[in-house]
Amino acid sequence: MKKLGVIIFALLSVMGAKADEGMWLLSKLKQQNIEKMQQMGFKLTAEDIYDVNKPGIKDAIVGLGRAGQPFRHFCSGEIISPNGLLLTNHHCGFNAIQSHSSLEHNYLENGFWAYDTKDELANPGITASILDRMEDVTDRVNAVLNDRMSESERNAAIDSISAIIVKEATENTVLSGQVQPMFEGNQFFLFLYTIYKDVRLVGAPPQCMGKFGGDTDNWMWPRHTADFSMFRIYTAPDGSPAEYSKDNVPLKPKHFLPVSAQGVKDGDFAMILGFPGSTDRYTTSYGLENTMDVTNDIRYQVRTVKLGVMREGMEKDPKTRIQYASKYASCANYWKYSFEQNKALKQLNTMGNKQAIEKQFEAWVEAEPARKAVYGSVLSDLKQGYADMKNYAVAMTYVQEALAGPEAHLFAYRSGGLIERLCDKGESSEEKAEIKEELQRMGKAFYKDFNSEVDANLFATLFKVYSDKVGVDLHPELIHWVNKKYKGDYARFAADLKKTSFFMDEASFNAFLEKPDCKKLDKDLAYRAGKSCFEMILKLGAYTRDIQEKIVKGDRLFVRGLMEMEPEKAWAPNANSTLRLTYGKVGSYKPRDAVFYDYYTTLNGVMEKEGPKGGEFEVPQRLKELYAKKDFAPYGTDYLNVNFITDNDITGGNSGSGVINAEGYLIGTAFDGNSEAMSGDIDFEENLQRCINLDTRYMLWIVDKYAGAKNLINEMTIIK
Repeated sequence: MKKLGVIIFALLSVMGAKADEGMWLLSKLKQQNIEKMQQMGFKLTAEDIYDVNKPGIKDAIVGLGRAGQPFRHFCSGEIISPNGLLLTNHHCGFNAIQSHSSLEHNYLENGFWAYDTKDELANPGITASILDRMEDVTDRVNAVLNDRMSESERNAAIDSISAIIVKEATENTVLSGQVQPMFEGNQFFLFLYTIYKDVRLVGAPPQCMGKFGGDTDNWMWPRHTADFSMFRIYTAPDGSPAEYSKDNVPLKPKHFLPVSAQGVKDGDFAMILGFPGSTDRYTTSYGLENTMDVTNDIRYQVRTVKLGVMREGMEKDPKTRIQYASKYASCANYWKYSFEQNKALKQLNTMGNKQAIEKQFEAWVEAEPARKAVYGSVLSDLKQGYADMKNYAVAMTYVQEALAGPEAHLFAYRSGGLIERLCDKGESSEEKAEIKEELQRMGKAFYKDFNSEVDANLFATLFKVYSDKVGVDLHPELIHWVNKKYKGDYARFAADLKKTSFFMDEASFNAFLEKPDCKKLDKDLAYRAGKSCFEMILKLGAYTRDIQEKIVKGDRLFVRGLMEMEPEKAWAPNANSTLRLTYGKVGSYKPRDAVFYDYYTTLNGVMEKEGPKGGEFEVPQRLKELYAKKDFAPYGTDYLNVNFITDNDITGGNSGSGVINAEGYLIGTAFDGNSEAMSGDIDFEENLQRCINLDTRYMLWIVDKYAGAKNLINEMTIIK
């Protein structure tokens, strides 16, 4: 799920929505949400969730990130034991599972379980962040801003004061912090985290269970997927964050979630805490048009080609299948998302909804001269900005999807700076030895999951896509060169690149490092391609800088105006990878005429969907044997629940988020949204929006009965 705020459409109605809309900030729960949550059945208080003076549920919620980008959480997770055991999705742990897999130890195919902590596998580069506290710093940031500033000046001022605020809050602590803008830069909040750097793989079912249904079932209900994996957070012996060490010990969390084996029923209260990545609820009709006609359409078209090339290579060779498993899954996720989102946006008339909001906004602006002076040109500026941006946006999307589709040239460009230092006579022999060692380390990591034939085929197909689809005036130097020298024959270019570039295999790369030659580097086709690609990105950034500023300013003023228009409304900001809470209920739904979807699925449905070995619906023999015995106790009786749905408001980044009941117990793990409401990132659909969750009973049964990992069962607090 990489992939699922407020609904602006509510501006047009005084009616309450059937599902709660909004990804809410924890510091505002008491003011904005807790009364409604308790009316819906929540039995705890706002302080039980978040309180700066005592531990609460938020202390069990984890944002998964990567070293260098720890605040950009790619998934969420929850701590479910006093020993730092972390539950997240299988697709969130997929890259880690794949990285440890080989033909000899194929954890993707067979699953992985550590029956002792000494068997848990380290994952350098993965981080786990737990929010310590957050603070509204809007007044302090606004004190250094004024409306006469350009957007560049405004951003510089925000960065400057933010650095001061973060330094004051984190100095002499183990905390890390960031100031995040909310409501398109109209408010600002400081988030302080403890970021743990030793996160080890503990367990995961086989891919055929954790990804059961594959691309066919992705973003669909009903589902029958065991989408979970387990990790453990480790600390230094004193409990502080530390890089991996054999001396590290399991985290002793401030709070962990008891795991419910009691089940769920239609209408039960459910809340979700996690780190949603991004939504665009406040976009205008002009932004929506760009999303549909540029971002989604191009992404779907290009990734269709890319997936075909990867799939062909994976089908030829078991090693390549392991190497490209994570890349393929990541590419396919938003390939289908783009298609389904455009489909839902059209069916739900989201464009009409946005245009109606804009009409109301314009009427409100026109009603007072003072408003007109501030907001009078906002929508016209946005309309013009997106019109001016169109061709550049098309080119940039093709750069991201097509030119950045292969990998060798990107690795070549990343390596280029260090290679140039190897050639520099001014560098000492000691420095060169360190640089060479770093390049060899980079190469080892890159080539582990690289196939030169697949990559060459991606060059041949995707670079031609760029040449054919983007105007000549926005072609990078390399595309011009290939069209001239090779007469547009990208297959021949790719064949030459594969044959001559020393970046196309590890042995050639390491041999070059023994005798580095920067003249040879400059002539290398992979390096030339990478350099040309990045030069094009810089050019597009320069071409669009002023246009982007116009759009950013217009968005900020539009949102400020909306909030002024309804000052008593409880507003929730767009998702931006910070910790949020959503609340709703377990519930069935009717997606279209004569179709009814129940709120849960069972293991029976897994068997009903079974397909051939190696396909998307493979059922492992052990699972079939356990099913035949009907040994589901204490997690089921005559049948075993697998997945369930709620009407919570989530998006990408929420994958792995804990689904928590009225008592504060974990009842599920969120892993997907439903195709009928794929418009939800842009316009929440209160009747159709559903969050697809793994039932904790299925997770516990797999860990207990399928894997026999009693050690993990014993360390959880299970509510029976």
